[in-house]
Amino acid sequence: MSGLLALLDDVASISKVAAASIDDVAGQAAKAGAKAAGAVIDDAAVTPKYVHGFDASREIPIVWKIARGSLFNKLVILLPVALLLSAFAPWAISPLLMLGGAYLCYEGAEKVVHALGYGNTHDSEEHTHPRSDGPALEEQRVAGAIKTDFILSAEIMTIALSTIPGDDTLWMKALILAVVGVGITVAVYGFVALIVKADDVGVHLATQRRGAVAGLGRGIVKVMPGFMKLLMIVGTAAMIWVGGQIVLHGIAELGWHAPYDWVHHRAEAAAHAVPQAPGLVAWMVTAFFDGIFGLVLGLILIPIAHYIINPLMQATIVPLMARLRGAES
Repeated sequence: MSGLLALLDDVASISKVAAASIDDVAGQAAKAGAKAAGAVIDDAAVTPKYVHGFDASREIPIVWKIARGSLFNKLVILLPVALLLSAFAPWAISPLLMLGGAYLCYEGAEKVVHALGYGNTHDSEEHTHPRSDGPALEEQRVAGAIKTDFILSAEIMTIALSTIPGDDTLWMKALILAVVGVGITVAVYGFVALIVKADDVGVHLATQRRGAVAGLGRGIVKVMPGFMKLLMIVGTAAMIWVGGQIVLHGIAELGWHAPYDWVHHRAEAAAHAVPQAPGLVAWMVTAFFDGIFGLVLGLILIPIAHYIINPLMQATIVPLMARLRGAES
């Protein structure tokens, strides 16, 4: 009897440890997901354009294809790479994070330039007047979305890896990264699915119902275009702000503290000037200067990306990803 009680006590102890580990994984995954907010918001903001112009019956299948590609990016390609970096080259995480932050700055600045009517409008023309139609166009759009997702997913996974304590085991890191990858993918593409079907829901309510419900449907149809524009603006601002913050923090970690300290001192001075809400004011000032830095950096990177980086990626990374997906299928 005493042996049975001891066994039950051991089982209870193991269960407590397992529960604590699950809580730890969930907590660290939530922290990592929150820190990757800029890339996550942009992922949700840019994806709806890839279903624009298709029949309503194809919208959800297209979103599902992109989501499946995103999971492949995160779990099959990026997670093993992140674990290898953590095990053999932890020193490379901060520089890679800075590269990802610089990419966010570049993407955000390019969107600002396009919004002002400058720069290359090839992307918008391609979506307005596509070169293909039917299944070929669908595959083309999906491939483009997955390629964009790969960059954003790399940034998300690198940010997540940077938040995990260095003394965690490799399996713990793998589990946290997997939870982050799956959780963010479900959240982003679930949100995207709701967005792309909102118009259809609004039209259905407006035409098939009466009274207040029909009014709600008309309101949804009327609000969605403005909401999509707002989402793009918020996504762009988040990219520039988070990218600038990541690069400034990385520069400080590498030994040049002056830019980071300058922003920190401005935020402290503003917080002292408004004692009623010092935390909010400090955050706003920090975000503002991080954003200014990110925008300037992004503008500098636009010609470098167009004439050097993009041609190299087209010649190397894009064919490699195509071969990997061909092997998967």
